Amino acid sequence: MPVPDVSVILPCAGFGTRFGAPYSKELHCLAPGVTVLDRSLEGVVELAKSGLNVRLVVVFRTHKLDTVSYLARYAETFQIVFVYQDESFEPGLDGAIRSALPITRGPVALVLPDIVVSGTGSVGSLLAAVRQLDVAGWSVVAAEERDPDTLQQMGALAVAEESGVVTVGAATDKPADPSGFNAFWGMVAVTEEEAHRLPDVVSKGADSPLTGAVALMVERIVNYNTAAG
Repeated sequence: MPVPDVSVILPCAGFGTRFGAPYSKELHCLAPGVTVLDRSLEGVVELAKSGLNVRLVVVFRTHKLDTVSYLARYAETFQIVFVYQDESFEPGLDGAIRSALPITRGPVALVLPDIVVSGTGSVGSLLAAVRQLDVAGWSVVAAEERDPDTLQQMGALAVAEESGVVTVGAATDKPADPSGFNAFWGMVAVTEEEAHRLPDVVSKGADSPLTGAVALMVERIVNYNTAAG
């Protein structure tokens, strides 16, 4: 298998209980022939279209075999590697990331199958984030948000713009107190050297490595892990 230019972790092992449907949330149909998963992968497809060799590392459990089958349609777009979530790690998203990291090579992006970015420039936002890694080592695709209930469910950020560059001043996952945060991330990119810290982005009580990251702002990020979507 060729060594990739960039790796993308796609965690698909969750149970999506908040979504409340009898099928995997990422397979929810948004338009004829278009699922949430297709929309969440648009930025990854753009990476491949730019000429990069992309490795998609899909973390799954047996209840997600429908998603595994669905991803076959992308087999000619990028390398796809499937890894079962290692039960010796934490059962949540941080454990999924740890399960995937040994198979990644090059810069690593975290893309969630139930998160969709939209608006002008959103399709190319992940590619832009990867290209920004030389600046700070970390970058995020983010959207402005002021609603405290939304911030409490997401990876909250405090972002500010200076000289035309938006950077992250503080970050925490699902904060109990969302005051002081004004955005949340939808995708994360990190250099190969710093990728071992990627689980800390979503770990409770860990110091977030996103402080100082470059933020690529998009118009809207939708979390489909809720019935309201």
